[in-house]
Amino acid sequence: MQNIFENKYLEKKQIPLPENYENKLIEYGYENLAEAYKKVIDISQAIKNENGQALLVGGCVRDIFFNKISKDFDLEIYKLQPEQIEKTVKQFGKVSDVGKAFGILKINLGQDIDIDVSLPRRDSKIGSGHKGFEIKADPDMTIAEAAKRRDFTINSIAADPLTGELYDPYNGLEDIKNRILRITDEERFQDDPLRIMRALQFMGRFGLTLDRKSAKLIQQMTPQLKELPKERISEEWKKLLLKSDKPSLGLMAGMSLGVFEEIHPSFPPLLKTPQDKEWHPEGDAWIHSLMVVDQAAEICQQKNISNNKALVILLSSLCHDLGKATTTKIKVDEQGNARIISHGHEEKGEEPTKKFLDEIKIDTKTKEKVINCVKNHLAPTLLYTEEQIKGKKVSDGAIRRLAKRIYPATIQELVLVAEADHLGRGSYSNPEIPEQSLFPDNFPAGPWLLQKARQIQVENSKPTDLLMGRDLINLGLEPSPQFGQIIKLANELRDEKNMTKEEILSIIYQAKNTKETIKKLQELSV
Repeated sequence: MQNIFENKYLEKKQIPLPENYENKLIEYGYENLAEAYKKVIDISQAIKNENGQALLVGGCVRDIFFNKISKDFDLEIYKLQPEQIEKTVKQFGKVSDVGKAFGILKINLGQDIDIDVSLPRRDSKIGSGHKGFEIKADPDMTIAEAAKRRDFTINSIAADPLTGELYDPYNGLEDIKNRILRITDEERFQDDPLRIMRALQFMGRFGLTLDRKSAKLIQQMTPQLKELPKERISEEWKKLLLKSDKPSLGLMAGMSLGVFEEIHPSFPPLLKTPQDKEWHPEGDAWIHSLMVVDQAAEICQQKNISNNKALVILLSSLCHDLGKATTTKIKVDEQGNARIISHGHEEKGEEPTKKFLDEIKIDTKTKEKVINCVKNHLAPTLLYTEEQIKGKKVSDGAIRRLAKRIYPATIQELVLVAEADHLGRGSYSNPEIPEQSLFPDNFPAGPWLLQKARQIQVENSKPTDLLMGRDLINLGLEPSPQFGQIIKLANELRDEKNMTKEEILSIIYQAKNTKETIKKLQELSV
């Protein structure tokens, strides 16, 4: 991303002045956000005119100093009563009072851009579960008191949008400069175990290191993660994977802090799963998985892949070798040479992948796509090797069968997972292995397979049926429920026997009726 913000603001302890920030947003193509920020300024001035004070808080302030653009602006209003605040902000847009009971109003500006307006408040744990909180808004609370409820110091910074002045009672700026993730208040932090998952995604997104004291508290809290609804955990996983340049940083923390041991037990066995050094000089299956996820993140960013597709690719990359934990063995040949093999790990990856995706409540279509990519992640490499090394022509039927097998995932998605898998490893070192010389530092199997799939129109879809019902009626067959069986058999003959549409239509034409047609096609498919 462009360097929109300058480090001097860290030193001067102020954010860019409003007009500077607004102009920067416009300069880099964020016109909608610039308009939203102008509303922030207008609201803040209106609040000041009422003898109140509006401060930007939370992620929108934090993101400035990590050179990132936030799509949401949160304003915390001091010294005014809720009725005054509501009356003032209504003149700036449509106001939703869905969070009014908690002292929060939402101004919707359209195009997924909101301004949250809230009173400073205290959250007190009064019962079990994430809903067991008592929330008290208090317009007279000090800025330091209000910031105390925020999870990490990087999120506890407030800024006056009218002056750029920063309020940093817990030294969040210093932690940003040093890339440290530190808990703001230990007592408040323990009120919600979801903050553990937030720690992982912040480490991945911003390249942070968790300080020792915070790490110790989080390790003690990990058993509480089982109390959380899956939906809340799911959102943090999506942020970790979709917003991180290096998701591995958060994943490594999840492993070392005991998070995965508690709620995602499919991952820890990978730490103890060795790999063949000739193909995986980087080390065990967990190290490989981390490298693959980082490659997937880089690929998705470089190719500007949408979030829905990126989530499929990232989850598939993370889970692609889960089957190795149960299939990895040491095989000794007749000469006494030992090799590590993991035959069948693609198929065996289905169950642990499904288990993990259920743990984070991934929607059905995404889950099906990910599982099918995991079960077939070696296919692009194997097909390419078949043709380029073994000299055997890969038929259109083989490509169609692959597209059908992985549906609703697409060959394009599968290729990106396979590319991440190939690039996410150490450098090959044995020039005597022809497969290694065929795969240097890039992934030629990807473009090769995509071109073949594009030629037969299955790059982004499953194969279409070779025949339609009207084709059969035109040949004189009476409409029948058995047309479906004929069409299926025709597809199989095309894909398995490489028969053309004209050849199959000729066979149907020679048959006397539907029953005889099915019989002849079945005989040919054997």
